Amino acid sequence: MAKTIVGMFDSLSDAHSAVRELVDAGVSRDNISLVAGDTKGEYTTATGTLSDEMSGAATGAGTGAILGGVGGLLVGLGALVIPGVGPLIAAGPLATTLLGAGVGAAAGGLLGALVDVGVPEEEANYYTEGVRRGGVLVSVHASDEMMIDRTVNILERHNAVDVQRRASEWQKSGWTRFDSTAEPYKPDAQQRLSNAPTTPLPGTTATPKPASARTATATASTTTTTTAQSATAQSAGSVQSKSASGREQTIPVVEEELQVGKRAVSRGGVRVFSRVVEKPVEEHVQLRDETVSVERRPMNRNLSAGETAAFKEDVIEVRETDEEAVVAKQARVVEEVVVRKDVGQRTETVRDSVRRTEVNVDNLGAAQGQRAMEFDAYAADFRSDFTNKYRNRGHTYERYEPAYRYGYTLANDKRYAGKDWSAFESEARRDWEKNNQGSAWEDFKESVRYGWERVKGHSPAEATARAETRGSSSAAASTFDTYAGDFRSDFTTKYGNRGYSYERYEPAYRYGYTLATDKRYTGKDWSAIESDARRDWEKNNQGSAWEDFKESIRYGWERVKGYSAPEAAARSSHRAA
Repeated sequence: MAKTIVGMFDSLSDAHSAVRELVDAGVSRDNISLVAGDTKGEYTTATGTLSDEMSGAATGAGTGAILGGVGGLLVGLGALVIPGVGPLIAAGPLATTLLGAGVGAAAGGLLGALVDVGVPEEEANYYTEGVRRGGVLVSVHASDEMMIDRTVNILERHNAVDVQRRASEWQKSGWTRFDSTAEPYKPDAQQRLSNAPTTPLPGTTATPKPASARTATATASTTTTTTAQSATAQSAGSVQSKSASGREQTIPVVEEELQVGKRAVSRGGVRVFSRVVEKPVEEHVQLRDETVSVERRPMNRNLSAGETAAFKEDVIEVRETDEEAVVAKQARVVEEVVVRKDVGQRTETVRDSVRRTEVNVDNLGAAQGQRAMEFDAYAADFRSDFTNKYRNRGHTYERYEPAYRYGYTLANDKRYAGKDWSAFESEARRDWEKNNQGSAWEDFKESVRYGWERVKGHSPAEATARAETRGSSSAAASTFDTYAGDFRSDFTTKYGNRGYSYERYEPAYRYGYTLATDKRYTGKDWSAIESDARRDWEKNNQGSAWEDFKESIRYGWERVKGYSAPEAAARSSHRAA
């Protein structure tokens, strides 16, 4: 369901920061509007002088620093005068509406424009009065719940004010609603929206400023939102600090975290009705009927001795009795309809993207020349590797020298920094075959790989082994028990004299094994995953300090990644990159 989210700000800089983050968060520029009251003439000074006759006419884009930023983010930045509000600047869809022909009192001005996009009239009065008093209004049209929640969080994070609380302060001084016939605020009589004014108007008080952004709907609901927040307390942008010597500079490394909450949503249900219906029924019953019959029989005989009273009067009465059906109804329960609600649990994976600042360091000046000469430092080693592998094949070193040089180039390519050979081998092969037609990749692959491994810091023997085996593709398939003896041996060497048991360190070796077999970290080296590994370890192993177990974790990682025991021990002990 589409909604309009409206936020009010005390300063144009806060509003500009909010708009910039909204655009970065994926909100379309065409769905964002900004309207700023210009009670002091600051904005119109930057955009050009306005006269009272210029109501509804744009004067052009702003030239000030912030106005330039707003103009670069939103479309249609212009300046105009609205009855009752005074001079203001506007950008976005609201600006298009306000700058249209006939805008002003007849068309409802800013108040009418807000009502048209779905803002309740009462709140529209608050926002219009806020702009009249020098505030900055930002409105966003959002079509889905996730974007609505994200928009509200962004506006609140950039100090959106609680407009209802602000309106209650105005009402204490006699204000009731926005009056389009009122005189615009003058710079010398201005009561800014700021919650810390130097000279409050009569009847107003300075109160702490709560952040609030409201949606233009009549229904309120409590929701838990999914947001990405900065992992540092510093504001976005480049921040530098200098030491007492004036030579130290710092660049903040900012990382977003994905915070996933949950909220109750209606997914339908069932409504059960009961009603009384009648239907015809029939039953068969046997009934008894009695019938009295009178029969005259002709007789011709003498009167017997017992019939001497035949001439006396006599009455014989015989009654008929019939049976009739008697109907009675008895209610019986023949069925129950049970309505119940079963509650289950399910796991849902939420995927999104977060941003992180990455800092790359380039050597300048003489260091560039030093790097250019580094290949010559490996030339003898590359020639020795060639002699050991290919001297009996009838080829010259000059045939394989481009492959060693290509491996050297790959190892110094920033695109592959922090990656494992398996992560970019297909790309390396594509570039090789494109630039070395006629030189089959499979014929030169070992030399390329050897050059890569040596420049990455592996010893000649280790580089040779890794190049010939194409890495350790079977390592991931090995079980933890495969390395258990090796891990125990490393523990004995490092911690045997410290009074600890292997069981104390076994979870660390197991965690290193788990990291090395985790598909999320395929093709990455230790430096690329260490921060994630530390965060998960400290979350799941409270009381076990990362620094106490880091070497064991790193050793497990390096061994499963295919390094020999001595090489893994050296890399974990020295924190080799």
